[in-house]
Amino acid sequence: MHFDNIEYEKLTLANLEALKKIALQTFTDAFAAQNSEADFLFYLTKAFNDEKLTAELTNKNSEFYFVKSNDMILGYLKINFGDAQTDFQESDGMEIERIYILEAFQGQQLGAKMLTYTIDIAAKANMKYVWLGVWARNVRAISFYEKHGFKIFSSHPFKMGDEMQTDYLMKLSL
Repeated sequence: MHFDNIEYEKLTLANLEALKKIALQTFTDAFAAQNSEADFLFYLTKAFNDEKLTAELTNKNSEFYFVKSNDMILGYLKINFGDAQTDFQESDGMEIERIYILEAFQGQQLGAKMLTYTIDIAAKANMKYVWLGVWARNVRAISFYEKHGFKIFSSHPFKMGDEMQTDYLMKLSL
């Protein structure tokens, strides 16, 4: 499948149920097999419940977007500015917290298009850099971001249930 007409829809609280559905699906597809079921399910209930997603959707420094083609949702992304960032919270940096694509639409350059879209948002907002966290064991994602100019500059712990994991922090100067 080839997508020429990619559209980005900025989300509001009205999109809560659709966001929750795609967030749970894409995160499960990406990470369930590499984690214990108990730890994974515990994390899902904390990260993607209505209260947490409502707080994120209504945070003035966070933005969610559906990525669509012909009104079909292909994936979603989340960016954070200022104090909504999970680390650093510097006024001249923007965090790309999530870029997720439904499995059926992966491998078709959507990730690159979504990444370009987020970098354009950062540039228009006069950010000096964009950064993100990626699981240290997600070699494919690390390679993707390195191919697009990101460099590993630090790491931080990420708790998946009872298991402590490591995320690499990657940065792209603008």
